[in-house]
Amino acid sequence: MLALHGTGVGHGIAIGKARVINRPNKGVEQYTVAADAIEAELDRLSGGIRKARESLLDLRPHSGETLPEEVASLLEAHVTMLEDPALLDEPARIVREQRVNAEYALSAWGRRMEIMFTRIQDPYLRSKSVDIGQVVQRVIGALMDSAETLGRQPEGTFDGEIIIAADLTPADTIELKKHRITGFITSLGGPISHTAILARSMKIPAIVGLHGAIRFLRTGDLLILDGKRGVILASPDQKALEAYQRRREKIVRRHQALETLRDADAVTLDGAPVTLLSNVELPEEVDLSVSQNADGVGLYRTEFLFMNRAELPNEEEQYVIYSDIVTRSHRPVTIRTLDLGADKQVDGGRTNDGRTINPALGMRALRLCLHNLGLFKPQLRAIFRASAHGPTRMMVPMVSNVDELNQLRVLLDEVRNELTDQGQVFDPAMPVGGMIEVPAAAVSADIFARKLDFLSIGTNDLIQYTLAIDRVDDEVNYLYDPLHPSILRLIKMVIDAGRSAGIPVSMCGEMAGDPEYTRILLALGLREFSMDPASLLEVKQRVRISDIGHLESRLPGILGAVEPEELRGLVQQLNQ
Repeated sequence: MLALHGTGVGHGIAIGKARVINRPNKGVEQYTVAADAIEAELDRLSGGIRKARESLLDLRPHSGETLPEEVASLLEAHVTMLEDPALLDEPARIVREQRVNAEYALSAWGRRMEIMFTRIQDPYLRSKSVDIGQVVQRVIGALMDSAETLGRQPEGTFDGEIIIAADLTPADTIELKKHRITGFITSLGGPISHTAILARSMKIPAIVGLHGAIRFLRTGDLLILDGKRGVILASPDQKALEAYQRRREKIVRRHQALETLRDADAVTLDGAPVTLLSNVELPEEVDLSVSQNADGVGLYRTEFLFMNRAELPNEEEQYVIYSDIVTRSHRPVTIRTLDLGADKQVDGGRTNDGRTINPALGMRALRLCLHNLGLFKPQLRAIFRASAHGPTRMMVPMVSNVDELNQLRVLLDEVRNELTDQGQVFDPAMPVGGMIEVPAAAVSADIFARKLDFLSIGTNDLIQYTLAIDRVDDEVNYLYDPLHPSILRLIKMVIDAGRSAGIPVSMCGEMAGDPEYTRILLALGLREFSMDPASLLEVKQRVRISDIGHLESRLPGILGAVEPEELRGLVQQLNQ
């Protein structure tokens, strides 16, 4: 029996035979195009893009068919990229200037774009490099007349099997929807990768980032896939098989029980109400938030609007999308201003003497926006105008010093005055909050609380900045620890600062959506959680069987623990 470990997503257990999918290796050769054949090569390029786009449009559901919202959104994102003039213009320029074939020009441009995106600090935005690679490969496949999806298989071919592949595209997922696959494993990806999103949308267990999966597993192997623990057992013995079958049945019963909590209130045993909000990346995901009966949207990331396009979205385009989200939510929506990283460095992110610039500590988020009012001001105006359509809050990312907030307040007053003079309808008292994700902001949360209407703890960055650990770096992410004493103390400092100032404090990082941390966060004083909608019912269940008084009585012992194992043991006792 062989055990392999990766990142589990789409919690659950799958048991089935392995099906290894090996895509053909699309090696792209470079060759010179004659001067009198350049125009014909450009026609080939535009034809390949058109063919790739049409192949994706053919995958759209027909009447009576539906797709998971996340899959449909990713599919539309790929279609949008194929309609972006930059996808044709830049490779076409390479064809003209270097007199090379269309496939090579596309591949060269795609590599350059992927490198640029991988330098972005924000993990969600960094994952967009996968989109670029997949779209470029689809166009190259169209030019070379080779299939890019797992399709062209009779329906039912993969029924009951666990798919193993290097990675899956949205198109792959649509093809796999024809089959009743049990789970899937990919060599690439992380917990916030597209593959992970697809697993959650399909409601099947999966493991991503299992780098040796294709090398160690073979078609026909009997597999046990534990999506919660990120474990694969190949060729399990009878004892292990029976144990996991019992666990799988228990998980199914648990999920059925969770569905009954959809309309229940999130209130603790001793009557403390808790607000459960959702994190949203794409406008279409608001509907999923509503279907889970979330109390609203605690974090809408606006970066998606700015990605994969040649021109920035103008105020009107942003206003239409923001107001649609606010209207469809029917409940409060928190819109986060642009959180782009330092991807616009000269010479690929290096200084003149060759030193690498750390994008985590560079010109990003609020800093970038305050230095580029042509980027920032239209967004502020659009958010204010959207506030006329329902309860709206604005949140700025990565606040780190008071000077930034003072600049922001002056700018917000300027925008309010302009909108008033122009007769625009908006909420002049729209709450403005800040994300606490820099240790300096957490330590000085009492100062920031005096200048903001609410605080939101971004644990993803707060943890990696505090512990000096890149959570997506395979070599050190084992040290990423939400229960590190410094993290618990910083969280408590922020919550206490908000309470003293009389303003709400929420948490929108992954920690908020993990039921293993729900009780310790309640003990620390958190009453507003924002998470992936798929996690909401599990957290709600944990809230409803918790007693705040009991949890708070155990907190001093937890905060006083010195040894990591002792602290973890105390938190486990809290969860029992």
